[in-house]
Amino acid sequence: MNKSLLSLSFGTFALGIAEFAMMGILSTMANDFNTTVASTGHLISAYALGVTFGAPALLFLRRMQLRKIMLLLAALIFVGNTFTALAPNFYTMLVARFLSGLPHGAYFGVGAIVAQRLASPGHKAQAVSIMVSGMTVATLIGVPGATFLTEHLSWRITFAIVALAAALTLLSIKINVPDVGKIEDRGFKGQFAFLKNLAPWLIFGGTIFGQTGIYCWYSYVDPLLTNISGFSSDYLPAIMVIAGFGMFAGNLLSGKLADKYAAGIVSGLIATTMIPVMILIYILANYGWAEVGLTFLGTAGLFGIGGPLQFLIVRYSKGGEMLGAAGIQISFNLGNAIAAWIGGTVINFGMGYAAPAIAGVPLLIISATLLFYLYHRYERNNRITD
Repeated sequence: MNKSLLSLSFGTFALGIAEFAMMGILSTMANDFNTTVASTGHLISAYALGVTFGAPALLFLRRMQLRKIMLLLAALIFVGNTFTALAPNFYTMLVARFLSGLPHGAYFGVGAIVAQRLASPGHKAQAVSIMVSGMTVATLIGVPGATFLTEHLSWRITFAIVALAAALTLLSIKINVPDVGKIEDRGFKGQFAFLKNLAPWLIFGGTIFGQTGIYCWYSYVDPLLTNISGFSSDYLPAIMVIAGFGMFAGNLLSGKLADKYAAGIVSGLIATTMIPVMILIYILANYGWAEVGLTFLGTAGLFGIGGPLQFLIVRYSKGGEMLGAAGIQISFNLGNAIAAWIGGTVINFGMGYAAPAIAGVPLLIISATLLFYLYHRYERNNRITD
């Protein structure tokens, strides 16, 4: 594997633990902070909102070399997660989660641009998937490890490990990632010109609704598995490994397919496939091992939808790649924040921990519709603008 791409993936590994570890430790943190599970879900939303606010700040860094931006973001990941590990109470934890989310979207956004510049022709989508693969490895190893550490020691160790991984990312980028230049600076207003076309809005919409549709369920997978499916908390690390395999497989497979076929149709078909998966998660909630298999499929879809769209947005945001890269990350994490709120609301209405999966179905239908239209209007004829 290219050392430069591997170095970028170290950062997504750290961010993967920071984002996804919360799903496996939500119940434990609720007990530690003496809050309800639904209220503790706001920690997921706080992180996602940090991403949403942090990503647009890239516009003010557009004149910097891309490599320098990546180094700055790695440093911010270190600072934010150090604060998270030391947070003394629930309210400071909310602030810490917001701050630690600020560099997340920017890192993925700029990383996607850098990865494509490092890639050989015909392998740009795969290069982005390799950069993102650090997050899938985090879900495969880091998140189950975080769940285990939380159950047996403390959740603070988890976020200390994230801070350490961020420090290693900073060092690795400094050593292995070459200067790939800057983006073309067309001025502040020029960065927004690509938004006059419909294609990027279809990508953003497909991403938001797709993420939200699956994340409604995944935000509360911990209490679903332990309270409905009958698993003890001791099983959660192993189940999180299976979830991580799903993310890993979905990310790499969708990246390869997006290089071979149109990225929009790949993501649209995956979004469509997730509709019956969410329905089955609800229907079979009491059947533990069926839920484990569906967890694999659900997390594969979570990363399968998003991977090709991270590649595609750069193509449809010429002259404003930095804003496009920021926009796709805002879409991902705005979807995550909305999903945690929807799922928590459904639970608070007494509909049960399986109900968020059903709540996500209409959103997945909208996502698939937008992505199929994207393919029909733009990709099928290889048109980039109107």
